[in-house]
Amino acid sequence: MTPNQFIEFFRLQRASAILRTDLPGAVAPAMDAAIRAGFRICEFTLTVPGAFAHIAAFARREGVVVGAGTVLTVEDARRAVESGARFLVSPVVDETVIEEAKRLGAAMMPGTHTPTEMLRAYRAGAPLQKLFPAPGIGPAYVKACLGPMPFLRIVPTSGVDATNATAHFAAGAFAVGFVAPLFDPNDLREGRFDRIESRGRELLAVCRASS
Repeated sequence: MTPNQFIEFFRLQRASAILRTDLPGAVAPAMDAAIRAGFRICEFTLTVPGAFAHIAAFARREGVVVGAGTVLTVEDARRAVESGARFLVSPVVDETVIEEAKRLGAAMMPGTHTPTEMLRAYRAGAPLQKLFPAPGIGPAYVKACLGPMPFLRIVPTSGVDATNATAHFAAGAFAVGFVAPLFDPNDLREGRFDRIESRGRELLAVCRASS
């Protein structure tokens, strides 16, 4: 899958499942639950125990596109793509990592918070701009940034939940990513993966109704 193909796939899917946990036994069952709910874009942050092995295992699944989050170095990017990641996400803008992602043929989504960072990421060649951390005004911030820069593809990945996903899309968000609103830490600790699946269905229903 090329970066452009991933971008189109993300546009159609509208949402990604982003897993961050320090519980080794919860990683695979939690992402399994998200996939059962209907998520087809799955991100494992590199802080997850055994992240590269999980990326490799889930990348072999039919119809699922897997990516790596918390990519901070060129070596992170290389290992993730070698493991099967088709997109890379970072909490920051780092031109060397963006350039490496392009060389590897992976879509890059660096973390940006200000309009300056968004434009910097775009000019460096990142086709998607992750909005991180979430600003207090949420959707209004997305709309304000897109006003003078409508060519951006802003993807809020924190602070988005079932109550405001529709507003983010109405403001012009390209897609959204769900972290804790999907993978509730209590459910992960208790092994209540059925709740993750149920919540995932609800979140996707909201996103699809916003199209």
